[in-house]
Amino acid sequence: MRTTKRGVMTKGILSRFGAAAAFMLAVAAGGALTPGNADAQVRMTVPPQTQAVALQGATIHTVTQGVIENGTIVFENGVITAIGADVEIPAGARVVDATGKHIYPGLIDAYSAVGIAEIGAVDVSNDLNEIGDFNPNVHADVAVNAESRHIGTTRSAGVLVTLTTPGGGMVSGMSSAMNLEGWSWEEMSMESAAALNVNWPNPRGGRFRGFGGGRPPNLPPGFEMPERPTYEGQVQELKDFFAEARAYRDALAAGEEVLSDSRYLAMIPALNGDIPVVVAAESAAQINDAITWGQEEGLRIVIRGARDAIHVADRLVANDIPVILTSTMSGPSRQYEGYDGAYAMPARLHDAGVRFAISGGSGSLYSNRLPWEAGVAVAFGLPEEEALKAVTINAAEFMGIDDRVGSLEPGKQATLLITTGTPLDMTSEIEQAYIQGRELDMMDIQKFFFEKYMTKLMQRMRVIS
Repeated sequence: MRTTKRGVMTKGILSRFGAAAAFMLAVAAGGALTPGNADAQVRMTVPPQTQAVALQGATIHTVTQGVIENGTIVFENGVITAIGADVEIPAGARVVDATGKHIYPGLIDAYSAVGIAEIGAVDVSNDLNEIGDFNPNVHADVAVNAESRHIGTTRSAGVLVTLTTPGGGMVSGMSSAMNLEGWSWEEMSMESAAALNVNWPNPRGGRFRGFGGGRPPNLPPGFEMPERPTYEGQVQELKDFFAEARAYRDALAAGEEVLSDSRYLAMIPALNGDIPVVVAAESAAQINDAITWGQEEGLRIVIRGARDAIHVADRLVANDIPVILTSTMSGPSRQYEGYDGAYAMPARLHDAGVRFAISGGSGSLYSNRLPWEAGVAVAFGLPEEEALKAVTINAAEFMGIDDRVGSLEPGKQATLLITTGTPLDMTSEIEQAYIQGRELDMMDIQKFFFEKYMTKLMQRMRVIS
């Protein structure tokens, strides 16, 4: 049984299911599966790999083991089994001629909202922020919409794995490592709790924003605004919460009887150092305070955002603290900064010895910009091989999924791209992608609209002519 690219079923299915099924499929073919309606599905989910596949003749960019010219990569049951210039192809394997093409590992966005945010102006389509300041028990993967249109456009740009991350509050919850293929979030989830997220307080302002420092208009007489918590007060709240969670963990370990608390239970992997704590911090003061706090707590921290990371580079290197840069394609945030401050930041951090990943920004609309975020860094001095690592193996290592993705090696998942050139260049085309050996339907909503309105244009041109 096989489906076409747009999901139109072959007549082979009819003979398999008999007359009753044939009637039902005929109804579907006349209604729900007409070409117009089938197109509306945009992309089809594909089944797991059932046959060994050998991609032959390509230039293979392994990321960790160099570049293999005229190479072959073999994968079976979703896992790479062999890779090299002289590889024996197993009997019965489907051989794909990739001569003149390039093969790269699928790109990884270390900070994404794909699947949990759809349309910014439609609240019910967004499940990004939870109510409350402390939500470590929130896992992003359970909220992921496998039918999100952003999944297709993200994959078409070469991004096959995301660290989908919740927001809001001081402790937002768990980033989930997601493969961008599957019928449901359960199929897509690689690691439900890949990292705990903390939003470091801002020393220059409290949590209540938007009032310009004065009393908001139209408040009823006698209503008093709540006091803004001080920076020190917020940091202490964070410390207290971690202390409570640590006491809860220790009580459990000692066999004491305690009331079950899902928030404290969720904190245990982070407290034990099994998963990293990603701290959103931009200014040098925030980053310095977050590092001090992380050392006091004994945590494995990663700094996200890190606008001023270069100013504390020595401390980041000395403590081996990696950074996730949330955007290189942004303008200066201060009047005295040069226009290229964000563009050149990766190169400056690389020269300083700071380990970093590059993300496409938190908005789901921008994960498809990830390769170009890294490409801008190359244009402003970052070596291309380091830029590729920043969107593959570095992100995988920081989040603890490098045993499965991030590079092309035997034993890792067959999550990869066939391209006409480096995916960091806008002029390159992602011709085909595989996730865990599944050969993806490369249709997406943008390609669909392009075809749709090109058809309209051609029809009108014929009428005019």
